[in-house]
Amino acid sequence: MKAIQAIALLTFKEAIRSKILYLLFFFAVGLISFSWIIGQLTVGDELKIIKDLGINGIHFFGVLITVFIGIGLVFREMEKRTIYMVLSKPLRRYHFMLGKFFGMAFTLLLILCTLVAVFYLVLYLKGDTSPRILLSFYMIYLEWLIITGIALLFSSFSTPLLSTMLTLACFFAGHLTESLLMLKDRIASELTNAVLTVLFYVLPNLEIFNVRAQVVHNLALPSGFFGEATLYWVFYLTTLLLCAIAIFQKKDFV
Repeated sequence: MKAIQAIALLTFKEAIRSKILYLLFFFAVGLISFSWIIGQLTVGDELKIIKDLGINGIHFFGVLITVFIGIGLVFREMEKRTIYMVLSKPLRRYHFMLGKFFGMAFTLLLILCTLVAVFYLVLYLKGDTSPRILLSFYMIYLEWLIITGIALLFSSFSTPLLSTMLTLACFFAGHLTESLLMLKDRIASELTNAVLTVLFYVLPNLEIFNVRAQVVHNLALPSGFFGEATLYWVFYLTTLLLCAIAIFQKKDFV
């Protein structure tokens, strides 16, 4: 456990020194602040526009931070050859992978809390600080962690460029998995249907974490929705981490 904590702390310190993190973070803060001005200039419910822009902006820039930092979690250690020094210590390889994941998870939590604080400051100035909005940020955080798991998986065996492309592809495909079922119903080919069914179950269903529209427009959510989404998150993330650890265990660093 101490080995995982030590790797997680090092990962966190490395992540907060990343220039791209600060660049994307300040873009996110800028968009949240700018949402106030856009809300005043746009015809419609000003508060809904501010909430829509703010929540989606935090989600979007958080995904970019997750991808661009997550894909280097393992590769940077191999590139700098610090992996040899780390693995020479009395720790197992799964300690290293779990430490990397938890370090990134803590970094993302800190970023999310900071951005949410800025967002609530804007809402406070507009006189609406509904706690229901926090539900969308809970789901956003779960989605970021799924993407972290995907980036960690790809970074354990591929280059940063390929990992970026594959992680982004999974992100976009993950928001379209429901469309695979609709497409399956319209195609008669059994082979194509089998491929679409496999893709539906293998790709992450990230749309399950998307409650942003319901929160912004105060729409009701089905009872038990958050419990089911959390269970799905636990299952999918555990599978991702186990796959990443299995690949990393077999990796030859000689």
